[in-house]
Amino acid sequence: MMVLIVVRRAYALMLSMFLCVMPLYAQAQDVGQTPFIVEQSLKVLVGSAQDREESLATFEQRGSLDVVPALIQALRFNPQDTQLRATLVKLTGQPDQSWGDWMLWQENNPQVEPFEGFDIFKSRVAQLIDPNFAAFLYPGVQYSIRLEEIAWGGVSKDGIPSLDNPTLISAEDAEYLKNDDLVFGVSINGDARAYPLRIMNWHEMFNDVIGGVPVALAYCTLCGSGILYETDLGDGKEPIIFGSSGFLYRSNKLMYDKQTHSLWNQFTGRPVVGFLTGSKLELKTRPVTITTWKQWHAHNPDTKVLSLETGFRRNYGSGVAYREYFSSPELMFPVSVDQSDHAAKSYVFVLRVSGKEKAWPLSDFEKSKVINDTVDGLSVVLVGDAKTRTVRAFEGNGERFSTGSDTNSFVSESGKWQLTENELISNSGEKLQRLPGHISYWFAWNNYSQAGQFER
Repeated sequence: MMVLIVVRRAYALMLSMFLCVMPLYAQAQDVGQTPFIVEQSLKVLVGSAQDREESLATFEQRGSLDVVPALIQALRFNPQDTQLRATLVKLTGQPDQSWGDWMLWQENNPQVEPFEGFDIFKSRVAQLIDPNFAAFLYPGVQYSIRLEEIAWGGVSKDGIPSLDNPTLISAEDAEYLKNDDLVFGVSINGDARAYPLRIMNWHEMFNDVIGGVPVALAYCTLCGSGILYETDLGDGKEPIIFGSSGFLYRSNKLMYDKQTHSLWNQFTGRPVVGFLTGSKLELKTRPVTITTWKQWHAHNPDTKVLSLETGFRRNYGSGVAYREYFSSPELMFPVSVDQSDHAAKSYVFVLRVSGKEKAWPLSDFEKSKVINDTVDGLSVVLVGDAKTRTVRAFEGNGERFSTGSDTNSFVSESGKWQLTENELISNSGEKLQRLPGHISYWFAWNNYSQAGQFER
């Protein structure tokens, strides 16, 4: 059974439970302790038909746009409520549209800010879906992204469970892998690991120690990006352990740290909601490679491999998880994206050097296996294979590189070079270091690279 189907069924079940408890929830509210506009917004969502009618009439009479974010959220759970849809149209002057289209409108109209106390409304709605969401969203929570754009991803807290210090096996024992299975390949201090996508698609996160370095692979299946972060902040405290919150921001997962339950943006590696917001923390990225098992094993014969014995019951077959989503050009959740040059789900390679970030379409490697470029004065050499989504980036020396006699050899003006996992090494002994980067769908990079898109 595909993850996508599981998510949809879980979403349908939780939505059904949500609708069943709405009347009980409404009765249980201490309205004397709830600001009036929050109370009225909750009635639109969980009140009786008369409550909803009266509250919507009140909002139309007020004529203020500050209630629109709450109404958009209510529309997701009451998509057939004609009066709710009519009130949104009257307040905004926009045509009647779906919840997804209203989310896009909201994203593109940041001047429409929610009413004071929206954090109370947001937290109470979240707790209706899963009481454990109270750890993430609560009255007075700090945030640097728009609370109104945080969307429920259809699963509960840890509904997509992380793999923490998972069991590894030798390459010889990894008989379950096919040659063309894709893996996330990581090599740190001579410790090579392969984490197959057929397993990671079900878990989207691992916390591990590789080559003595605590790291986490934050993998957002929806945006096609697996980013390797160092989790030891160098402050003398235990490394951060991450999990999947169940929330999204512009179709990008919000992960959380298990120490403070702050929400972190998967793409930026920064805390954006909760205790750590405003702390200026930003996780350091490490190189990670997507390639086939055959190529990774040939390049790293002593690699260890993620075992099928994860502690969870899943169908880890090749191409099972997210098959429908990966094969479709459509997104699962609404997000604005410029598709004038690239399709939303076309792949790009993203270089992640602090202050020097750039993306190259994976299709560029169909023309040439080697790309020589500069990023803000930094010379870079990219070696890639579009068919396997494999790209390795190295700091250049100003010379132009081209392919050599085999897949791991290259030539430049000064001579011949050999590719290793973390360096380009010349015959004379010069070494060019590997640079951190990762694969991503275009829409995720496009959203990230637009100024001010992620954080206030």
